[in-house]
Amino acid sequence: MYKEKKIIVVLPAYNAAQTLEKTYREIPFHLVDEVILCDDASRDNTPQLAEELGIKHVILHEQNKGYGGNQKSLYNKALELDGEVIIMLHPDYQYTPKLIPAMVSIIGDGLYPVVLGSRILGNGARKGGMPAYKYMANRLLTFLQNLLVNHKLSEYHTGYRAFSREVLTGINFNENSDDFVFDNEMLSQIIYAGFDIAEVTCPTKYFEEASSINFQRSVKYGWEVLGVSIRHFLQRHGLAKFKMYEKPSNKRGWQTNHSPQ
Repeated sequence: MYKEKKIIVVLPAYNAAQTLEKTYREIPFHLVDEVILCDDASRDNTPQLAEELGIKHVILHEQNKGYGGNQKSLYNKALELDGEVIIMLHPDYQYTPKLIPAMVSIIGDGLYPVVLGSRILGNGARKGGMPAYKYMANRLLTFLQNLLVNHKLSEYHTGYRAFSREVLTGINFNENSDDFVFDNEMLSQIIYAGFDIAEVTCPTKYFEEASSINFQRSVKYGWEVLGVSIRHFLQRHGLAKFKMYEKPSNKRGWQTNHSPQ
């Protein structure tokens, strides 16, 4: 708990057995009330390890639903458990759990409803080993996105994020892609809905066990990101309407028809 607010960490997992324990052990459990792991049909023993570590809520996807599909299951479950501050942390140890207290306090004290762990602020990306082509693509895409969505972030591509309950129930994230562009669609929805976003400097690590998409998938992702920003531009100027920017249709604001284990 933080000031009587329930804190939940969600872990989108896929073949994370080599790094899950190290990530989990660094979670600050004096603040965090619940941990939810969603295993997206891993080929290793990630689900078994999660249970051995004592993770109470483990969602199993029998078929791989993708990075976005994984997050949908996690956020729906976190809201079902009455989470008030929800932090998405990759279990591949690329992002340090030691930033959770800072992210929780920013949201818990009502300063900002969204916090991003930025690898670009403070040069953390290059120091942590981000490949040069990914760094340059990140900078170019971020520049274009800031222009199209009329916002200013240091990057739109970090996987380390924290949200207030109000944010997750106020955007239609279940309408988003099941692929990697899900993260960008969420930020587009958040900005369009008028929620303020804070960024904190985040060191990051690139190593063999850390998850990363290959060059071909990176190119596909880049085009999809531009597509999201163009849709945002058209929606913002009243030139088109897209369902992803509609408010959630049900009263509770999230889906409850999943069957997590």
